[in-house]
Amino acid sequence: MHSDTTNILSGDTKKKGDTVKQRQAFFEKIKDKLIERQVELTRDIEFLAHDKPTDRQVMDSGDEALSLSLEKLQSSLEKTEIDELHLIDQALQRLQTGEYGVCIDCGEVISHQRLEYYPYAARCIVCQEATEAT
Repeated sequence: MHSDTTNILSGDTKKKGDTVKQRQAFFEKIKDKLIERQVELTRDIEFLAHDKPTDRQVMDSGDEALSLSLEKLQSSLEKTEIDELHLIDQALQRLQTGEYGVCIDCGEVISHQRLEYYPYAARCIVCQEATEAT
């Protein structure tokens, strides 16, 4: 078991209270980070939607090819940002329901290090690796 789980499950109320407070503070920090990134992505997606490369006048076939390449790149970037926005929305939902920080597959606590690095993680590293292997 992870140390957070051990402390929470132990009968020591001081440790339990400290751990619960620390976990709440950590989750609040993560929530702020997620909301900040959500605002960033929303702004970026709106910009990309309004700034299409094909909106500019194409001069010749070279410009047209470049314009098409830029449009594909921009479309791919927009899709990636939309996907990340969905992951953030799901993480915020799990925070709201109290399911955040618990692996959706095995029910184990997700490490703080993983959540710091990848705040919208829904799986512990072991389950994520197993999911990606299949």
